[in-house]
Amino acid sequence: MIFLDTNVFLRYLVTPVTANDRAWHERATALFKAIAWGTEEATTSEAVLAEVAFVLNSKRQYNLPPSDVFAYLEPIIRLPNLHLPRGAKRRYQNALSLWSNHPSLGFVDALTATSVTQFGMVLATFDSDFDDLPGILHWQGPPP
Repeated sequence: MIFLDTNVFLRYLVTPVTANDRAWHERATALFKAIAWGTEEATTSEAVLAEVAFVLNSKRQYNLPPSDVFAYLEPIIRLPNLHLPRGAKRRYQNALSLWSNHPSLGFVDALTATSVTQFGMVLATFDSDFDDLPGILHWQGPPP
């Protein structure tokens, strides 16, 4: 089993510029093809996926809109030989889709909203970005 770090995703997804970039891109492409074909098995973490989404979306890095990040990452998450905890693939796909439809939300907040609804939890937050999302139960708590 291979654990995929952020830079492997980025080298696969982003157009190479330098000779080193091209070499890493070729290696990352070969790895993702092997995962797709079933000759390799891999996993990653929620933190890595969040970092990939952040870097791709960052104005200082690649400045991709959430809809493009969704288009890049969703097919990778669907790979049958990319193993994630039970229910995680669906949660990550739903979070990417939610973020794509609500770009101001941010991927981590979209993942939070998706987790809250998937697990039937109540969300304690002071962030108003969650106010208009369907299915979010907000913690009211004691008055200040």
